[in-house]
Amino acid sequence: MILTCRFTLLLLPLLVNLVQAAPRELPDFSRLVSQHGKAVVNISAIRDIKRPGFTSEPRNQTAPNEPPARELGRRYFEDSPESTDEKSLGSGFIISPDGYILTCAHVIENAREVLVRFTDRREFSARVVGSDRRSDVALIKIEASGLPTVKIGDAGKLRVGEWVLAIGSPFGFDSSATSGIISAKDRTLPDENYISFLQTDVPINPGNSGGPLFNLNGEVVGINSQIYSGTGGFMGLSFAIPIDAAMKIGLQLKSEGRVRRGWLGVSLQEVSRPLANAYGLHRPRGALVSDILANSPAAKSDLRAGDIVLEFEGRTINRSTDLPPLVGLSSPGTRAEFSVFRRNEGIQTVVVTLGELREEASDRPPARPERSEKISRFGLRLNEISSIQRKNLDIDHGVSVAGVEEGQARAAGLRPGDVILDVDGKRVSDISSFHRLMDHTPRGRAVVLRIRRGMGTLFLALNPAG
Repeated sequence: MILTCRFTLLLLPLLVNLVQAAPRELPDFSRLVSQHGKAVVNISAIRDIKRPGFTSEPRNQTAPNEPPARELGRRYFEDSPESTDEKSLGSGFIISPDGYILTCAHVIENAREVLVRFTDRREFSARVVGSDRRSDVALIKIEASGLPTVKIGDAGKLRVGEWVLAIGSPFGFDSSATSGIISAKDRTLPDENYISFLQTDVPINPGNSGGPLFNLNGEVVGINSQIYSGTGGFMGLSFAIPIDAAMKIGLQLKSEGRVRRGWLGVSLQEVSRPLANAYGLHRPRGALVSDILANSPAAKSDLRAGDIVLEFEGRTINRSTDLPPLVGLSSPGTRAEFSVFRRNEGIQTVVVTLGELREEASDRPPARPERSEKISRFGLRLNEISSIQRKNLDIDHGVSVAGVEEGQARAAGLRPGDVILDVDGKRVSDISSFHRLMDHTPRGRAVVLRIRRGMGTLFLALNPAG
């Protein structure tokens, strides 16, 4: 009992200090809001065309029988909840005293009139300088001078767990402040290939789009752009465009009225653990070049299909989704240096002169493979490629996968309709050559298959002894 009491007395000062210190760990955002809130504006956009079936419900509201998963990545500027006209609400922030304002592209998309309202209720008509849908960044301009501006920070220095603050106009309530933390960095969302987002748990709602995300130093580190929601409201997942990317895009919009992006001309895939093992990498990393487009910048360089990009201009590539944003933000004509891992050759340095990205052409549907009764090993049923497949897929060799049964092929990820083009870098001309190449595989060693799936190409690791 005496020992217990002494132990409690020893711990008591420590507990008191912890209790006293706890409140000091929580940030006070009041000074930040008072100093920088005046540079945050409300944006109203009036559109020409009234949508069929228009209602005042939020656009990211889940439709009847719509899976909640489809809400990922939806923009959350929304129609004014108190009107049935073509007015929509968003936010923005002033980046120069002469009236340049950054916001989200979807806030002002197709608008015939854009109005900017300040916290002191002054209103200005804005001109759209430029808008980039791929990044969801837009630059607008009002005719004014001596305006308050935000300080621009460095999103690259953010740490997961760091406090951040959003200021915007959710549902039209001007100058609303909400706080949270950085939940993750470098998030890639479906159909968003050219921006790696900041993920936060800051409460964001319709009308916050285009508003700034501040760090504790009062610097803007992002533009609030999207939420994940199964209900149309905030569910703890918000996404912001890093400010460094947004500023680069804003400068291009100011100088040229559009964004010129770097273009490499490759298809990429993730490096799975079986592929990493087959390549001899100690862990999955990098972006695997699954295909190179004809007449592209990559085709004119030493880059090869099957290379794994580990670095781009000195920046580490951990996943396949890391590379497109970096290439896209590079200027066309840049001589970019890639560090790649090449099977059986190790790490190589490849220099590619980047082209300019154009609008992508729509993919052609693949031809349906002909049925085959030919039985192969590994759980595969193979067929020679037909003349229709050769034409539609623009290939001159390979064998078609007519069926995949339980076995090594299914475990490797092969599907009916795939066309096997190469085995360990060697062309497959027909079914016989496929078997011959597989027969010469060293025992216990996985082979790397290059396959055509639809209009894309990818690599799979097949373990013959699996």
